[in-house]
Amino acid sequence: MPTVASSQSSTETDWVSRFADDVIAESERRAPGKPVVVASGLSPSGPIHLGNLREVMTPHLVADEIRRRGHTVRHLISWDDYDRYRKVPNGVEGVDDSWQAHIGKPLTSVPAPAGSAYPNWAEHFKAAMTQALDELGVEYDGISQTEQYLAGTYREQVLHAMRHRADIDAVLDRYRTKKDGAAGGKGGKKPQQKKVDEAELEAAEGSGAADEDDGGSGSAGYFPYKPYCGNCEKDLTVVTSYDDDTTELNYTCSACGFAETVRLNEFNRGKLVWKVDWPMRWAHEGVIFEPSGVDHSSPGSSFVVGGQIVREVFDGVQPIGPMYAFVGISGMAKMSSSKGGVPTPADALKIMEAPLLRWLYARRRPNQSFKIAFDQEIQRLYDEWDSLARKVADGTVLPADAAAYARAVGTAAGELPSTPRPLPYRTLASVADITAGAEDQTLRILSELDPSSPLTSLDEARPRLDRAENWITTQVPAESRTIVRDEPDKELLGSLDEQGRESLRLLLEGLDTHWSLDGLTTLVYGVPKVLEGLAPDAKPTPELKVAQRSFFALLYRLLVGRDTGPRLPTLLLAVGADRVRTLLGA
Repeated sequence: MPTVASSQSSTETDWVSRFADDVIAESERRAPGKPVVVASGLSPSGPIHLGNLREVMTPHLVADEIRRRGHTVRHLISWDDYDRYRKVPNGVEGVDDSWQAHIGKPLTSVPAPAGSAYPNWAEHFKAAMTQALDELGVEYDGISQTEQYLAGTYREQVLHAMRHRADIDAVLDRYRTKKDGAAGGKGGKKPQQKKVDEAELEAAEGSGAADEDDGGSGSAGYFPYKPYCGNCEKDLTVVTSYDDDTTELNYTCSACGFAETVRLNEFNRGKLVWKVDWPMRWAHEGVIFEPSGVDHSSPGSSFVVGGQIVREVFDGVQPIGPMYAFVGISGMAKMSSSKGGVPTPADALKIMEAPLLRWLYARRRPNQSFKIAFDQEIQRLYDEWDSLARKVADGTVLPADAAAYARAVGTAAGELPSTPRPLPYRTLASVADITAGAEDQTLRILSELDPSSPLTSLDEARPRLDRAENWITTQVPAESRTIVRDEPDKELLGSLDEQGRESLRLLLEGLDTHWSLDGLTTLVYGVPKVLEGLAPDAKPTPELKVAQRSFFALLYRLLVGRDTGPRLPTLLLAVGADRVRTLLGA
């Protein structure tokens, strides 16, 4: 595997290098001599899924490139765990309708699902993501918004926002829609709403903005701050008065009727509404680069409005960064841990190695959508990945592809763990399918793939072997699994014509001399050619391809009782020469 080194030479060849150039220049302009700050935001309101991972991987890849160039970088991940609990996610194990009672509380005040080892809802869902980020090699500084607010870290920013609430209200009013359907603000046009499908809505829900709340306007005016109720802990509160000089704030709770008078210069049990909170943090943390999802980039959304609020209210500058597209899923059979239908990074890392998952995010520009495969497509992805590795090794790879590969296999800190003998994923999956995980059988088969360099331990094929076994057991339906016949199909064998019997004879005759993956490949494709009087290495014609498919179907029926199955060379190795002879009527 190539040494992980600076990819500065790939500037202008891949999107990461181009953003790194821009971020370094912008950081030197805004904050010369200080660490470059990039940011992500994640809401642990439920399972943090693969769409949310783009919120992290985009700045991570840019930050890592900047580190490779010798700069100091801070990648901040804000855990939006002080956001309100908005709804009970579907299908989360250990959660029932009783969790409806917690809607409106901070995520860190909601109990974790039953049976969890974590103290609250937010920590439960943060844990799986934290572990996945560690496996992916993502270096970051985590910031709990619960801890920040309760410690009074943002007190001056909160007081500042309350003093400038009229200015904030004026910005928001440019995008508000009046109750009668006519648009407020300049121009009189209602902002266009992009039509999104269900998957996109699910992606938006956990993307770091728990909602698009911009605060409330009542008889007392507009306030960009929401206290959590001192009695029921919910944010269903209404500020009834506020005094700028004394910071005295009065609120009532519409959920339980509780009322309280507090002083904001010493009160920490509340937070700025999202459309004010986000730009406040940009200014407070000096964020240079932060991407945003398409759900935050439409007219009137948090990123667009935040750009004006950070400038006009907090005297800051909006981060640069792309709008990133949604990540789709190809197949989700038996997603036992997706908890509501959308798989997580932890789910993906059970069936694919970390470098492959990194590569899927690194090779596509942020504004390009892509799919992550949980179905048969994962085999093709692994074939493509292995082909890229060979091109890198022999020097035939294109510069942009080489850059994406280097970002996938390691970071500025070093290489990620890799499989010593990266055998084809589809082969490993087929073997795992046939052997049902029996290690002695698995080792026997894998050691026969290449007799010139036999595998001596399954550890040489790990962790890829483990990922392939997990894919077979969790994603392939039971009816699609391979079960080798116990006894020969005597009826089928007895019905064969002379050509069918001759094809089996030629195959059996060549087993011993072709007993390797490559050798058996040559043999099974060559038998129909020999029957036609051609050389085994003759180029196939359309007619010959028909004959090959017919021969393959015959072998599958005799070996596994159906017309299709794993690749025949792998299947033959897995079954073993003696059993193959028995099932084929020798």
